[in-house]
Amino acid sequence: MSELKDKQILVVDDEPRMINFMQMNLELEGCRVISATNGREALDKAREELPDVMLLDIMMPGMDGFETLKRLRTFS
Repeated sequence: MSELKDKQILVVDDEPRMINFMQMNLELEGCRVISATNGREALDKAREELPDVMLLDIMMPGMDGFETLKRLRTFS
């Protein structure tokens, strides 16, 4: 049995094909996947959904992954 089974994972990437790829593979392991396409959306979903894990792209337009992580740490 996968250690990831029933974990909620937030996947953050500005490329939809990367989100789809990660979502497909994580769901095969039994994860519940939510996604965001930018830093602001990721912060909102992290507050609302309280994921177990966040997979965060670093190079995104607007708020990059480093800034997103910095802001996430203020409430998580």
